[in-house]
Amino acid sequence: MENLKRQKRIRFKLKKVTKRKRLTIFKSNHHIHAQIINDELGVTLASVSSLDKNYKGKKIEKKQLAEELGKELAKKSIDNGIKEVAFDKGKYKYHGIIKIFAEAARAGGLIF
Repeated sequence: MENLKRQKRIRFKLKKVTKRKRLTIFKSNHHIHAQIINDELGVTLASVSSLDKNYKGKKIEKKQLAEELGKELAKKSIDNGIKEVAFDKGKYKYHGIIKIFAEAARAGGLIF
């Protein structure tokens, strides 16, 4: 229940305070998905997933995978002209896979 409260609180604050595009992340036990969303239009501008054909067959540790996905999403978004985003970690705490992904995206050039 606390996870749902955290998710609603974070998303509400992000949408209320900033007009930046939203970088949201979802992780399951096996996969990681991330996307940059324009909330005003309701459109996904860039996305990466561990289910993409670049990563699907590879045997990569989850931490390494999160780092590669963060760098790839940063590259895709900068190619689309998006440099500043608001990081929506959803129901997850900022540590582990989420932290590794965020730091890799920052290293790739995203500002949040």
